[in-house]
Amino acid sequence: MRVAVVGLGRIGLPLAVQYASRGHQVLGCDINRSLVDRLNSGECPYDDEADLESKLAQTVAAGQFHATTDTTAAVSRSDTVVVIVPLTIHRDGSPDFGPLDSATAAVAAGLTAGTLVSFETTMPVGTTRQRLLPALEKSGLQAGRDFWLIHSPERVLVGRVFEDLARYPKALGGVDPESTQRGMAFYTTVLDHMVQVRDAETAEMIKLAETAFRDVNIAIANQLALYAAETGVDISEVIPIANSQPFSNILHPGVGVGGHCIPVYPHFIISNSEYVPLLRAAREVNDHMSSHALSLVRSELGTLQGKRIAILGLSFRENVKQATYSVAERLIEELRQAGATVLVHDPQFNEDELRAYGVEPAPLEHQPVPVDAAILQTAHREYRDGRLLANLAGCRLFVDGRNALDRGTVESLGLKYVGIGRPASLSPTSPRVSTVSA
Repeated sequence: MRVAVVGLGRIGLPLAVQYASRGHQVLGCDINRSLVDRLNSGECPYDDEADLESKLAQTVAAGQFHATTDTTAAVSRSDTVVVIVPLTIHRDGSPDFGPLDSATAAVAAGLTAGTLVSFETTMPVGTTRQRLLPALEKSGLQAGRDFWLIHSPERVLVGRVFEDLARYPKALGGVDPESTQRGMAFYTTVLDHMVQVRDAETAEMIKLAETAFRDVNIAIANQLALYAAETGVDISEVIPIANSQPFSNILHPGVGVGGHCIPVYPHFIISNSEYVPLLRAAREVNDHMSSHALSLVRSELGTLQGKRIAILGLSFRENVKQATYSVAERLIEELRQAGATVLVHDPQFNEDELRAYGVEPAPLEHQPVPVDAAILQTAHREYRDGRLLANLAGCRLFVDGRNALDRGTVESLGLKYVGIGRPASLSPTSPRVSTVSA
């Protein structure tokens, strides 16, 4: 079977390679000419994605995978088209359909009778039927008669895409029963765990439900952490014991939530419904945590005007090289507004890459870097043994924004430690706020 995969980003490329590794002829489509050229030479652009480099090299060498910038031509030569172009949001939280609409128009221009089109992009409920179907029918073909249309949300994490494809069931639903059956016929050739759902709308909601649940759970953890700090309790001691009860599954608090999923997808529900105040509140709580981290710094330094603050970690998640909607961006903006000089360190990025993000690098691997305070934003493995932290020269406060480091390790370096929901002192005689009414 000939398969066109539209969008060769951190999820799209591994998907394309997965399909090619199962024997299909795959045309990968992307508007980035440099990326396409690198892929056709067998070069892997994402070196932190497990197994991608070897699988890509194998499929390119075998002639099973080829990349192109001409989406329309690739679609015209394909039996199945899988679209995985990201859907992001504007600053007000509304969806930015521009890139997805452009990709869909390119698909429509090359669409031929008998083609299956699958959208894996996470999107608001109803988008496949109400927005993308009419756009594809501009080809002159009719969905459910001349071509088949389904939605099948990706359910994987960057850095472990192939592992997650093998682990989690893949759901799909079509705009009509025949589309659903055609979709199942394709996906069972490339994945081992498939779940058929009633329709495209049900499939669209699955990923939204997953991410909204996680967002709310994190918000609960963050609010409990703020309450713990207020009462002098260490939240890191509370959560593991609370979770030993089978009905409790509290996640970990932190300085905020990054990545393409959780900061984005709940907005697809919030912007379309007045019945979700809990989801709206969860987004506000989690977005506020960066400001809370800065309040911890202010409590030690006073004004931030003229202070040098190091942010450790540009990536949105540990041990991956991706800064999409990273909390670091929010911290940088708020620190600059407060008059601070911001330095950023991330072992996943070199100094030129950090400068390309508009930040001053903190070369902790090579020399002491004078700072007044540091905030751990990403819990990369390189930070855990404390060796890089030893080069935070003159640092008066270390804010563990992920509660990921050992307090003793940090304090042995002469740094004052404070975490999210973790008091600076663990003395049993430290003052606590009374919440008991007479």
